[in-house]
Amino acid sequence: MTLEAILAYLHLLAILTMVVFIASEAALCRVEWLNAAVVERLAKVDLVYGIAAVAVLATGVARTWWGMKGTAWYWTNPLLHIKLTLFIVIGVVSIFPTLTYIRWRKTVRASGALPAEAEIRKTRKLVMVQAHLLAVIPLVAVFLARGFGK
Repeated sequence: MTLEAILAYLHLLAILTMVVFIASEAALCRVEWLNAAVVERLAKVDLVYGIAAVAVLATGVARTWWGMKGTAWYWTNPLLHIKLTLFIVIGVVSIFPTLTYIRWRKTVRASGALPAEAEIRKTRKLVMVQAHLLAVIPLVAVFLARGFGK
């Protein structure tokens, strides 16, 4: 019972960290706010977001292995596969902003040049796609936790 509670807590903490940092990316990645300091901050925020995403995945898998319901209950439920698919889609979408922030940071450090408005807007749209997809996962999770899909 204690292990289940600790795993649930760590999973929730990782999820909240991920949500806070994707929201921070969405707030910072704006044409009107972007300057050299924001470019540096975006790269750091995105790194924490990525680490939080790995922690979400690791703690989620740990819950299926060591949680009270066990692997047989979780891995045979199609709702878990929907959650994982959404999470993977978010991860794939996040590759472009991550690489973009790294490129922006290198450019700013080398020449001081900021990215074009169109590129900033495109990157922000992808951040917003991630944030909105991320909001769907808890809906699937509450149905999964209540035994739907079995």
